[in-house]
Amino acid sequence: MSVLVVIPARGGSKGVPGKNLAPVAGVPLVARAVAASLAASRVTRVAVSTDDAGIAAAARAAGAEVVERPAAIAGDTSSSEAAVLHALDALPGGAEVAVVVLVQCTSPFLSSSDVDGVVAAVQEGADSAFTAAPFHGFLWREGLAGAEGVNHDASHRAMRQARPEELLETGAAYAMRAAGLREHGHRFFGRVAMVRADPARTLEVDDPADLARARALAPLLDTGRVPALSDVDAVVLDFDGTQTDDRVLIDADGRELVAVHRGDGMGVARLRAAGLPVFILSSETNPVVAARARKLRVPVVHGVDRKDIALKRWCDDEGVAPERVLYVGNDVNDLPCFDLVGWPVAVADAHEVVRASARAVTVARGGYGAVREIAAWLLGSQLEGNAKAT
Repeated sequence: MSVLVVIPARGGSKGVPGKNLAPVAGVPLVARAVAASLAASRVTRVAVSTDDAGIAAAARAAGAEVVERPAAIAGDTSSSEAAVLHALDALPGGAEVAVVVLVQCTSPFLSSSDVDGVVAAVQEGADSAFTAAPFHGFLWREGLAGAEGVNHDASHRAMRQARPEELLETGAAYAMRAAGLREHGHRFFGRVAMVRADPARTLEVDDPADLARARALAPLLDTGRVPALSDVDAVVLDFDGTQTDDRVLIDADGRELVAVHRGDGMGVARLRAAGLPVFILSSETNPVVAARARKLRVPVVHGVDRKDIALKRWCDDEGVAPERVLYVGNDVNDLPCFDLVGWPVAVADAHEVVRASARAVTVARGGYGAVREIAAWLLGSQLEGNAKAT
């Protein structure tokens, strides 16, 4: 039974401009939706319907097919069902699709089990299904006489266990029999099933506050988001604020001193021993950067304004694909490098914008063992051994 996921992702968005490309944990919302859908075991194909070239490129990079969405169904008032129906007609083999799944980019914490759940509900007898989370709140609306209770009697506050259970539509995933969608033109028809989702992961990004909340929650809710050795071919480290605590001590003669963490030296030594190239890249002109690189026995480029250009040149010289590079930074001058590499990583006390753009964030602060923590992600038990701290 062919199962197609369609992810509508138009370029226009009034609430959050460029929303579908907005990164959460360093991954655009559209790419997060594609990844969750591709990971679902019951899904046959994943397609993104869009009118935007940037979204199309991100979708293809994430592994999805792309359907060019006509302007007539890409406006503010266009329905998601219209995009799904168009995709069914536009895609080769669309007529053979038995179950179609509508997945929304605006649910950043959608899981593959959510997608599999709604598909299973339809395959097992429902006509359509959607994700819903348990909801225990008291709803109110403004009435002519003031506030009115919606799902409760305002004069009698029943205990939660005495009230009928209610579920909140999460907006994340909807599955439908393709023939039924064609017949009815909307997502709820016939026997409708609700598939329970984790309420902790229920969040729809409709405005900037929602996006900020998603970025704050990502380190807690994303699983398996730190890289393994198989994901990375090289590690590139910023210096100030990453290998140091971003402070500078100046003596009476004007010489600058910084503090580094011995655990970071251990981490770099073990990465080198494992055969992973390590490179220090800094805009700082202080000779202490070169001195630290010599101590760690790793190459360094410092005193550069365009770190991304220097990084691309190093990747070309070393024959390393940028998408296989882990780059660690802490401030806004690291963002161009974040855009270049496959694994942008921020230290715990990095600038807020940098943390939001990172694919992973360390628990340790810069200068307090963050590099060693990253080495532990990559090497696991290989980190332990007789490596001398430096």
